[in-house]
Amino acid sequence: MSDRLPIEDALPSLLDALGRAGQAVLQAPPGAGKTTRVPLALLDAGLVTGRIVMLEPRRLAARGAAHRMADLLGEEIGRTVGYRMRGETRVSEATRIEVVTEGVLTRMIQSDPTLDGIGAVLFDEFHERSLNADLGLGLTLEIRAALRPDLILLVMSATLDAEPVAALMGDAPVITSEGVSYPVETRWLETPAGRDTRLPDLVALHLPPLLKETEGSVLVFLPGEREIRDTQARLSGKIEDIPCLPLYGSLPMAEQRKAVTPGNGRRVVLATSIAETSLTIPDVRVVIDGGLARRARFDPGSGMSRLVTERVTRAEADQRRGRAGRVAPGLCLRLWTRGEDGALAAFPPPEIAAADLTPLALDLAEWGSDDLPFLTPPPEGALIRARELLMDLGALTPEGTLSPHGREIARMPVHPRLAHMLALGGGDAAPLAALLSERDPLRGAGADLDTRLKALRGRDRAPALDRIRAEAKRLGKTARDRGPADPATHLAHAYPDRVALRRPGSDPRWQLSNGKGARMDPDDPLAGSRLLVVADTDGHPREALIRLCLPISESALRDALADRIATEHTVRWSGRAGRVEAVEEERLGALVLSSKRWENAPEDAMARAMLDGVRALGLRFTKAADLFRKRVALVRAAGHALPDMSDEALIDGLDDWLAPYIGGLRSAQDWAGFNVLPALQAMLSWEETQMLDREAPAHYITPLGRRIAIDYDDETPNIALRLQEMFGETRHPTVAGRPLRVTLLSPAGRPLQTTMDLPGFWASSYTDVRKDMRGRYPKHPWPEDPTVADPTLRAKPRNG
Repeated sequence: MSDRLPIEDALPSLLDALGRAGQAVLQAPPGAGKTTRVPLALLDAGLVTGRIVMLEPRRLAARGAAHRMADLLGEEIGRTVGYRMRGETRVSEATRIEVVTEGVLTRMIQSDPTLDGIGAVLFDEFHERSLNADLGLGLTLEIRAALRPDLILLVMSATLDAEPVAALMGDAPVITSEGVSYPVETRWLETPAGRDTRLPDLVALHLPPLLKETEGSVLVFLPGEREIRDTQARLSGKIEDIPCLPLYGSLPMAEQRKAVTPGNGRRVVLATSIAETSLTIPDVRVVIDGGLARRARFDPGSGMSRLVTERVTRAEADQRRGRAGRVAPGLCLRLWTRGEDGALAAFPPPEIAAADLTPLALDLAEWGSDDLPFLTPPPEGALIRARELLMDLGALTPEGTLSPHGREIARMPVHPRLAHMLALGGGDAAPLAALLSERDPLRGAGADLDTRLKALRGRDRAPALDRIRAEAKRLGKTARDRGPADPATHLAHAYPDRVALRRPGSDPRWQLSNGKGARMDPDDPLAGSRLLVVADTDGHPREALIRLCLPISESALRDALADRIATEHTVRWSGRAGRVEAVEEERLGALVLSSKRWENAPEDAMARAMLDGVRALGLRFTKAADLFRKRVALVRAAGHALPDMSDEALIDGLDDWLAPYIGGLRSAQDWAGFNVLPALQAMLSWEETQMLDREAPAHYITPLGRRIAIDYDDETPNIALRLQEMFGETRHPTVAGRPLRVTLLSPAGRPLQTTMDLPGFWASSYTDVRKDMRGRYPKHPWPEDPTVADPTLRAKPRNG
């Protein structure tokens, strides 16, 4: 236990707090030594009866911490100190400290809620806020409160607001280790990088000059493997005397060790955020921070995750900067301007706020309660969608409890979708489950998963393929033997909501059974496939790019998902065809696998569909029907209670007034020739019809008894007739209590006068009209007093 580290000064206070309260929160900066010193100090102090379990959020960090502690004890890994993770276990009966990761702690708790034989649980790097850490802390707090008050709990973090965590733990003591760090000079870019400037180009521009003016190794933070490989290529030939080493999670272990093993001289390490806290990279004096981080974002609506590249937060930037000051004064170059610092968020979002919560929902169902003490509660909407998926897979009962099938898949160390596939497909599905549990080993090889499965069966001993083969062998032992099946059938069991049916047209586009859209690179060999099962996409919410899939025949699809394919009878209005269509369809979710005409569809359904057509086509009125509506509107405006026959009201009430009259209509052509007048007239009762005819008649009866249609098109209803036909009329005609506009015509049919006061016209203007018209139309009567003359349409007799 030599090489004193900063954490040593805080250990007495920490051990005292754990001895008194049984739990604590430890704040210690990166490099303080908390990961390796604290578990060993607990062991030496004799505070823990049983094993110490420490949860690490990353596999690489878990292995590194376990090996470092074993080295400090002068032992081989697997004796006093060991580790346990998915697919790899190095423990023995003598093991007192177990470093675990990737849900192993959750599985321990679900298997034995009393945690028999475990005396302490430590959560390292809790500031990363992994979903497993949040769930693990919630479960252990509940166990400690109900079953194991003697269980020691310790949360350790580098950059975390400790008070909320301490409050969650019942006001646990907070211990702070100030640590020891050397000053770090921080530099920024003088001007913002252009939008088209690639990060690898920026690194290649700024790294060589920094190497000349500094000593020690350089740690470059980049968002992902692609940028790391691109940067390596850009640096080729520029730093020939210094090795340039990659470091990311899926890198083979031997390659990772090259980056983190001491004693190999000066180096440039191109790393993802994996190097922010958990790992110690020797002799780093210079940090170049690309300012970006890649995070998973899950869309509950589509059921797909995607990786997004975002700006780092202030906490992440500070951690990265601190890596340059662990062994000596250092330098940090941030590849953004000083002014851009202010726009950085304070902390990264916790995984529980943005992740696929299906595994969490399954764990909560197995635990029997979701009322756990979470530092950040899971989003309600995402949790509801996760439970809906589990119900769809048969893992949950309608009441939300774990079904027997759910218990079977909960024991499998893979995502519930893949566990469901293993439960149905047995060991034959294990290679596919293993392949989909790891990063794609053949990126750039097209979307066909069969290419990867063939590689697994081949002789290529690439580390990534060997790791997947080992995982497949392990998974095969957890599944019952179900007999062989086509890989596409297995995949359909896991992703019934991602069966893809190609859309018409030349572009490779598909509709998924969950209703979303998907596309593929036109050059991909599977671009012409009619049916696919999609395992992975880029997660685009509107039209996702297909990354991994398998083609499937319709017969195989029908066999695999027979219980999900439903026959539906539908009567609908087709705007494209312009008519009512009655179809019988076989559907898988949003996909129509087959369609044919539905004979003898119910008449009421046909009528309802035609009403939808009327809504789409719009109302159409004959002249007579339009006149009728205007008469009704006029009487309504006068204060009488009649039905509203405006366009809006008629559309809203189609089911009431029109439905009984369109039994034989089926198309837009039928509707164009349909007379709605009888249906409109039927909206009025007998009494209302009588009142309408009285108040706003369709015709005016002249003194000669002729019927003249009243024109209701204008704002004021009007009629036009020969002046002589109105002789003897001493009262002005009205409609709905308002004067009718009367246009008086000459014998030739030309307008002579328009009036809304006929008696006034007779008494005034008529005299002038008479003078003008007597000479022009001498054969027609022009009496001096028209009020006492007889109406006529005839000329004077020849001898008159």
